[in-house]
Amino acid sequence: MKSSIRHYSLSDNLKRVISGERETVFRLLESRFCVEIRTRLPGLDIVPLDDADMSGVLAVLDQLKIAARNGEILDARQLERMLGPKESSPAEAIPDTPVFRNRFGVSVSAKTPAQAELVKAVESNDIIFAKGPAGTGKTFLAVTLAVASLERGEAERICLVRPAVEAGESLGFLPGDLKEKIAPYLRPIHDSLSELLPAEKLHRYEETGAIEVAPLAYMRGRTLKRAFIILDEAQNTTTAQMKMFLTRLGPHSKAIITGDTSQVDLAKGQTSGLEHAMKILKGIRGIAEVEFSATDVLRHHLVKDILLAYENNELKK
Repeated sequence: MKSSIRHYSLSDNLKRVISGERETVFRLLESRFCVEIRTRLPGLDIVPLDDADMSGVLAVLDQLKIAARNGEILDARQLERMLGPKESSPAEAIPDTPVFRNRFGVSVSAKTPAQAELVKAVESNDIIFAKGPAGTGKTFLAVTLAVASLERGEAERICLVRPAVEAGESLGFLPGDLKEKIAPYLRPIHDSLSELLPAEKLHRYEETGAIEVAPLAYMRGRTLKRAFIILDEAQNTTTAQMKMFLTRLGPHSKAIITGDTSQVDLAKGQTSGLEHAMKILKGIRGIAEVEFSATDVLRHHLVKDILLAYENNELKK
């Protein structure tokens, strides 16, 4: 039996802030929790449909209201990324154990078999290669695992690095100070961190050096102890850069290396450090490989079809 309509108290101002442009946040909640959200009267009227998850939608609305009062606003795209797909693949059971609870109290957990494999690989290995197309959540999950490790006290610091290929790793000619020079290359990592941690805590971690976001070139000559290190966009490293990065690993440290070997931006004739490392390090104990595919894509449903079409086209060549 369907439960009765629930009225959710919400001021007109908060309603306007939370709803998003053209009420896209409410439309997402309707789809995700099988409810109808009526907004014309004061507050919200939530009408349960078949298979409605009333407790789920109320919990998310509570978190959105708290966040809005604190000046932190989620748009529909960010919320969809946090909630993940409504249904997992029926072919494989995916553990729903939360990896971490983000700044809004929403649990982040593996959403696909490959993501679950990555979580498991981190438990028993110190170096993990996560290879696959964009949109599979591999970088966001890697950052989540790193933040969870820091919060539990297992790691003393997080180092998040990317190769600045477009600038040839020579950032001196770009305008601005160091932070301004590298910001465009590191923005995706910053976005992931800001979804996971409150702004004040993130700022404190960065100020104390507990979280460091930097271009790959700035890792040279260092040894990182008790650290959780992530190298993103690793397909754009040279073999020398990859060797340099892997040898930064100190005692009690872990590293996740993510990349998409179909999107190499290196100069013609240069070998991808990711492809080379995965080939020569295969089979070494303590090093794991997790491969993501188009079926793991968590973006718009057409992205999955587009990636599959490109993969099929490559196979015909």
